[in-house]
Amino acid sequence: MSYHIATQTVHAGREDLTRLGVHAAPIDLSSTYPTPDPALAGASLDALVGGAEHAANPVYARLYNPTVARFEHALAALEGAEQAVAFGSGMAALTAVLLALQERGRHIVAVRPLYGGSDHLLATGLLGTTVSFVDAGEVSESIRPNTALVLIETPANPTLQLVDIADVVRQAGSVPVLVDSTFATPILQRPLEHGAAMVLHSATKFLGGHGDVVAGVVACSAELAGKLRQVRILTGAILHPLGAFLLLRGLATLRLRVLAAEDNAIVLATRLAKHPDVARVHYPGRCRGQQAAIMQRQMSGPGCVLAFELRPGVDADRMLQSLRLITPAVSLGSVDTLIQRPAALTHRVVDPAARAASGVSEGLLRLSVGIEDAEDLWADLKQAIEANGQRMAQAA
Repeated sequence: MSYHIATQTVHAGREDLTRLGVHAAPIDLSSTYPTPDPALAGASLDALVGGAEHAANPVYARLYNPTVARFEHALAALEGAEQAVAFGSGMAALTAVLLALQERGRHIVAVRPLYGGSDHLLATGLLGTTVSFVDAGEVSESIRPNTALVLIETPANPTLQLVDIADVVRQAGSVPVLVDSTFATPILQRPLEHGAAMVLHSATKFLGGHGDVVAGVVACSAELAGKLRQVRILTGAILHPLGAFLLLRGLATLRLRVLAAEDNAIVLATRLAKHPDVARVHYPGRCRGQQAAIMQRQMSGPGCVLAFELRPGVDADRMLQSLRLITPAVSLGSVDTLIQRPAALTHRVVDPAARAASGVSEGLLRLSVGIEDAEDLWADLKQAIEANGQRMAQAA
């Protein structure tokens, strides 16, 4: 039976709990498993090392963990994917994708802007890949015979720029497209329905939702998942079972958290846009023209993250130091509101010229809106912006 996503977030990955006689999902912290039957254990080892989703005997926790498998099953259901593979971080997940696809070639096409860590990994060539950073409309002309992957992030970090997934898939042809959908979550966007081959999430963010777990996950076909599991085993990048438990618990409230935070983000984006000290607000809910059309086609809502730029002369760092409720910190997607200046932190590792060309200005501030009261959040933002202005006036 097919359930609505509101039901899936609560029940996916928990279908067998009644049979087990428990209400909360169990945590298996075993590092190793008994192997009384050597032949069965050997066959299981061969299957898991070969990329199998499960085997009769788990053998060793680097190969398989049932708690991790529960989270993977749940996330695959939410994304409408055949399978999902979880990792110890979002960057470990992206690394596994790049390694798993090297049999196709070592050239990557990537649409900027991307999360700073992703951009940096590609730019260094550390994994033996070369990269062409392009605009969304330049994908087809950038494909080479050895292109293994097209990577996009939508909404993009940190400018909230939207990329038309279906159009990029069309341009990519036979080359698989990976969509980093961290900002949208499966609640607001399901890239596989638009033709993407893989969906990546930094599960640290909205999927966990409470700032207490670091993880990454890729949802994709069973064939691709098998290759990713092979890489995960070889690199030891499996997610810890306690992290998987926290993520499974976080999924139960994902829809409620995303929609509540989105309501707050709409309020804050509207008010920031009207404030005389704010030069520009970047938010899918305020986009126009082609960007608005993209959002209507592939998203069910504008999301919980926005960015804004203060007018010239208003110091962004001083504004951050004046906040009392909102926490200046990297990361996003938590129940509490976080703010940071990407050029100074998350995107500091990106080439400055490339950073500026993709719209990440020195004064851009990224706001991950939480589920607090919108009036309290606005009061804190407003006083911090205006305290900044008062200090400048006094100094003059």
